[in-house]
Amino acid sequence: MIPFGTTKDGREVHKVTLFDGNLSVSILTWGAVVQDVRLAGVDRSLTLGSDTLSDYEGAMRYHGSLIGPIVNRISTSRVLIDGMMYELERNMDGRLHIHSGSDSTLLQVWDVVEVTNTSLTLRCDLVDGQCGLPGNRTIEATYSISAPATLSLAITGTTDAATLMNFANHSYWNFDGTEDWSGHTLHVHADQFLPTTDDFYPTGEIADVEGSALNFRNPRVIDPQNPPMDTNFCLSTDPQPLREVLTLTGASGVRMKVHTDQNGIQVYDGRHAIRPGKKAYEGLAIEAQNWPDAPTHRGFPSIKVTPDTPYTQDTEWSFFKP
Repeated sequence: MIPFGTTKDGREVHKVTLFDGNLSVSILTWGAVVQDVRLAGVDRSLTLGSDTLSDYEGAMRYHGSLIGPIVNRISTSRVLIDGMMYELERNMDGRLHIHSGSDSTLLQVWDVVEVTNTSLTLRCDLVDGQCGLPGNRTIEATYSISAPATLSLAITGTTDAATLMNFANHSYWNFDGTEDWSGHTLHVHADQFLPTTDDFYPTGEIADVEGSALNFRNPRVIDPQNPPMDTNFCLSTDPQPLREVLTLTGASGVRMKVHTDQNGIQVYDGRHAIRPGKKAYEGLAIEAQNWPDAPTHRGFPSIKVTPDTPYTQDTEWSFFKP
């Protein structure tokens, strides 16, 4: 564990590098960020990161971070829990709630619980009312590496009152080291997706991918705006065991398989995710999560958790070189 920098308000941030087999991954205590992913035989990081903490406090706050307690959008900026309405921060154009606002887990310095060469457990405590939601909550995230080249993330969230949780790692991927992700091939094991409004929150419809531009049931080469994506692909409506849900392959032949137990996986084309000195569409965000805006839509899987039903997530990323 080495120092990575000091936040604008004086909090110290550290970096931990895990390694096993052909993979090494660096994690920051700031936002539980996946900062760097290295595969033996590939001369570049596979994820988009920065060596400067201020970038993560600014334009890159979503790059690699673990976002919660509610990732993605809440279109009404309010949620109903057990008959009580809770108003949330309208931090997107003053109208919508996105990524849990200015007090999100992505903007916290997480405590180190345990660290080894292959595993790191981080903890973040949220007090009652933080991010507009009830409950004193404890979130633990364990990143671990296993040979030959798999990164695993196990998340647990406990609370002393009924509340809402929907977490996602928000890493951006580009396997070719190019200015944008043109030429990558995407394969998503989903028969349905959530159509969205112009603000990219769900309309409430659940649509078949068949006949749409978002049919990736067979691997397909993609390019920016072909098709535009800030899309949740519907994997299930009930809890599932860990299973393969997505494959992303660069033109270079570097490949990533994603396994998760979550009900959805969001793919975002990165049009607004611009690193300092870089261009739009540099990386694709792949976010295993529950369906976005779930509290607003009666037919979506619930993201409610209680003291007796804690939050859990298991996601794995396995990497292969050509």
